[in-house]
Amino acid sequence: MKSPRSRPAPLAVAVLSAVVAAVLTCAAGSARAAGAPSANVAWLPAAADADIEHAFVRARAQRKPVLLYWGASWCPPCNQLAATLFNRQDFAELSKGFVAVHVDGDRPGAQKLGQRFKVGGYPTLVLFSAAGAEITRLPGEADAPQVLALLQQGLAGGRPIKAVLADALGGKSLTAADWRMLAFYSWDTDEGQLVPKAEVPGLLARLAASAAAAGAGAGAGEAEPTTRLWLRALAASDDGKGVRADDALRQRVQHVLADPAAARSVMDVLTNGAPEIVQALEDELSPRRAALLASYDTAMKRLEADATLARADRLGALIARIQLARLAEADPEQGRVHGPSDGALRPKLPAALLAELRAFVAAADREIRDGYERQAVITTAAYALGRAGLWSESDALLRSNLARSHAPYYLMSQLGANARKLGRNDEALRWYAQAFEKSQGPATRLQWGAGYLAALIELAPGDATRIEKVASQLLREAGADSATFEGRSARSLARAGSKLAGWGGAGRHAAVMRRLQAQLDGLCAKVEAARRADCAKLLLGAPGAGKDA
Repeated sequence: MKSPRSRPAPLAVAVLSAVVAAVLTCAAGSARAAGAPSANVAWLPAAADADIEHAFVRARAQRKPVLLYWGASWCPPCNQLAATLFNRQDFAELSKGFVAVHVDGDRPGAQKLGQRFKVGGYPTLVLFSAAGAEITRLPGEADAPQVLALLQQGLAGGRPIKAVLADALGGKSLTAADWRMLAFYSWDTDEGQLVPKAEVPGLLARLAASAAAAGAGAGAGEAEPTTRLWLRALAASDDGKGVRADDALRQRVQHVLADPAAARSVMDVLTNGAPEIVQALEDELSPRRAALLASYDTAMKRLEADATLARADRLGALIARIQLARLAEADPEQGRVHGPSDGALRPKLPAALLAELRAFVAAADREIRDGYERQAVITTAAYALGRAGLWSESDALLRSNLARSHAPYYLMSQLGANARKLGRNDEALRWYAQAFEKSQGPATRLQWGAGYLAALIELAPGDATRIEKVASQLLREAGADSATFEGRSARSLARAGSKLAGWGGAGRHAAVMRRLQAQLDGLCAKVEAARRADCAKLLLGAPGAGKDA
């Protein structure tokens, strides 16, 4: 999960701070009302091709690159960026060197732009040349100063990432800046631009080996690009794809874990990929696994206590410790954690770790004042409590923050997921219904509605009246957005259609399916010709309905 960073004003200048805070609050409030990611940058809102053309005309006239930010108001990682990167004065200063474009995925028509630029997951940050060539995709989960350094590198004449990758794969000599760009590239939001998703683990392993052979060096106070590439390859590896660990790689990882500065510089990879890295290095039966888990936990403790990190990054380290503790409790013979029959939901974790988690969450809930940071941290904290088996505390945290969230429907969906995991199906459906009702924006409403519909079909398949009502509402709303069959909206509808097709297959619920099909036929007749085939196959169970982050 991604993480926000913000700090309260010093008390020593209370009077002046109060005045300044009031001004900034008003500015932030107006920016929020206008939908801009921050008030200190001249963001250009874009939801149509004409908006993008205007931005690039300005970029060419001013000889500046374009930074495109794709996000949504509910998205915790997006809120983290607003709380930790976009609000920084040095980012505002740097923004004078580029044209800042904000594409809110919930503006009408915006999903069509998402398809144009191949951006799907929220958030995505793409730096373009003024001519429109993609220079790089920035890693929103990295520490803000690292993202700023990468942005500065791109603004200073960074080569397009496709050219850099082609040279790396062709065995050509790369500069330190080139290797750094490859090591920090946001492979998670690549969307198949550079390589198909299934090939990413293998590519990262190949790049790591090439970087090692080229002696790609480190910047001041950070692990070298080679180490970041190896760690990312380990985190992405699965079922034999990517890296097969050897003693040299094991030693490299142990060195990073033991070196505070090196671990700090790859904090994002270590925290987000903790269980995957451990599993790729040592399987459940390895006699070395316990020592690796201990070293990893020690490194995560240091990051958790690092006051220079954002609160959510420290929480990420704490979540990594929970995940590692769950691995330590795993029973390789039974394939589950030790404990009662619901051990996977209520793992046996050290009492000291649970106490740290409770203290961290209570302090965050008490201290956070910024709304962006609260949306990012509290939702992540509720997830952490659930991973630790503290479900009632997760529920209580979410409930107490509903009125304080600018996107309470996200918290409602978490409450629904909690109830569903615990087998409280009626409660889960009530929360999913409320989340759909409160959700805002065409793409978000389709996504939340498709989720509610899927839950209804799975948890209450006999409630044909409610299933038809929700499906019919989704189709009505789909007809109101010109980008319904683009991007995330198209995937949401495909998921809904696939669920309905399964529910109504073999002649089941024939009357309901006939009515929905008639409604769909009317919708398809009104969409643009290029998308009618996609529309027509909805109730046949359209393929390609993947998950959106």
